[in-house]
Amino acid sequence: MRNPLSRTVTEIQPSGIRKFFDIVSEMKDAISLGVGEPDFETPWHIREEGIYSLEKGKTHYTSNAGLKELKEEICHYLKRRFNLDYRPAKEVLVTVGGSEAIDIGLRAMLDPGDEVLIPQPSYVSYLPCVTLAGGTPVVIELKAENDFKLTKQELLDAVTDRTKVLIMPFPNNPTGSIMTREELREIVEVVQEKDIFVISDEIYSELTYGSRHVSIAEFPGMKERTIVINGFSKSYAMTGWRLGYAVGPEPIIEQMIKIHQFAIMCAPTTSQYAAVEALRNGDSDVEMMCEAYDGRRRFLVKALRDMGLDCFEPFGAFYVFPGIQSTGMTSDEFANRLLAEEKLAVVPGTAFGSCGEGFLRISYAYSIENLKIALERMERFVRRHKNTAE
Repeated sequence: MRNPLSRTVTEIQPSGIRKFFDIVSEMKDAISLGVGEPDFETPWHIREEGIYSLEKGKTHYTSNAGLKELKEEICHYLKRRFNLDYRPAKEVLVTVGGSEAIDIGLRAMLDPGDEVLIPQPSYVSYLPCVTLAGGTPVVIELKAENDFKLTKQELLDAVTDRTKVLIMPFPNNPTGSIMTREELREIVEVVQEKDIFVISDEIYSELTYGSRHVSIAEFPGMKERTIVINGFSKSYAMTGWRLGYAVGPEPIIEQMIKIHQFAIMCAPTTSQYAAVEALRNGDSDVEMMCEAYDGRRRFLVKALRDMGLDCFEPFGAFYVFPGIQSTGMTSDEFANRLLAEEKLAVVPGTAFGSCGEGFLRISYAYSIENLKIALERMERFVRRHKNTAE
């Protein structure tokens, strides 16, 4: 019998995150600091709107691109928060999470051999989505000494005649790094000079600390060459509702809708009605959660530094990315031994690219109480193995 499987698919490595949580789910008294999911419940008024839509029998398909009402609210939100102007009917697509938007955006834009620049460490889906779309992923290794930001020179060094798309993963998962307006301006210069398109994943745009998020699409001339990806999972604690969106130039969005209508039909109807409520009346919920994350962020960074671990201070998302080089262990070895010895799960930095070696991703989307217990276990582990290494 011939091989039934696609070589392209079988050569893609599975997520380096999942194996730890499969183990944790069956390990008694284990604690996980690895899942990128808010520990908050979806605010009640948002859940209530979803329930109400069901009670009213609003259980049918919406249009492929999403509810008109929701697309209008997305445009109001983007104008209000980031001064971005989009047309609801032509430049907005509601998707099944931000992940679908990334996938179909790449499929709509790439021909075989087109190169896509992917700064890493970054979200695990970018590289396989490029591969599945027939593109050629080109990794740009971000450096700790630059606070894991993308620099102009790094971008210039990676651009070739085949470069078509740059993925901008800021605020960044797993490092928590952000890009300021001044830093983005240098990237914009290169993007425009080299005629590159941008997919800007801004799913953590509301979760920044000390400064407001700046979208690369805000710069003159960038709206025409940028797809902005966002959604409801992180900001509104709506992970299970599976709802995101893409906004961008009409010719690209039009082709994304075509893929979406054949593959998906439409995003979940109940989730769309709930999202309308989130955008209209959810600002205070976002502010409350962001404030809580900020307190956890500061607590976690201090605790890790007190252990003697190098820990860059993150200013976005809800992750820290400490260096564990002082222990003499690789990222994978550290994570596996920490889980086995202390029943604490974190994610090795290599899950987000080979340049993540020597680092861990730790999520602070957990209560302070759970973080304290987890850090006691980690401190015990680090102290024990630092002594061994010395």
